[in-house]
Amino acid sequence: IFFFKCEPEVMSTTFAKIRKEHNMSLFEKVSSDIIAAMKARDKVRLDALRNIKKNFIEAKTAPGANDQLSDEAALKILAKMAKQGKDTAALYREQNRPDLAGEEEAQVAVVEEYLPKQLSDEEIEAEVKSVIAETGASSMREMGKVMGVATKRLAGRAEGAKISAAVKKLLA
Repeated sequence: IFFFKCEPEVMSTTFAKIRKEHNMSLFEKVSSDIIAAMKARDKVRLDALRNIKKNFIEAKTAPGANDQLSDEAALKILAKMAKQGKDTAALYREQNRPDLAGEEEAQVAVVEEYLPKQLSDEEIEAEVKSVIAETGASSMREMGKVMGVATKRLAGRAEGAKISAAVKKLLA
């Protein structure tokens, strides 16, 4: 343990800042990162973060949200934004617009920084195997039951299409 000789007010504000950074919600983290991007004059990052914050505010002010946004809901919004961005970039590539595709991919990279690490195909299969064992599923007729549990368990860490492919492979 290191001890620093400084005024008590300085010490308490420093510890308060450290504590605050660790307990930030995703909304607060994005808001503070917007300020950092402004200071760094990083236009791509700033545009992406402003778009994220816009979507968060829309979700917070939606009817029934009670001006609240949980981190789980924020992660769903981020996953949706990343998927839409990837689809848009692919569309731009098909239309021979690499300039627009590059911009979109750069924004997707910023969005993905806030998402949890995505599982590999092997990790998804391992999780799906455990779900199949828990549910006792043995045929394709029980795919819905397995998908319901698996998508909840892997929310934010794997795309639905990859989960579905693993379930089909293991139940076939």
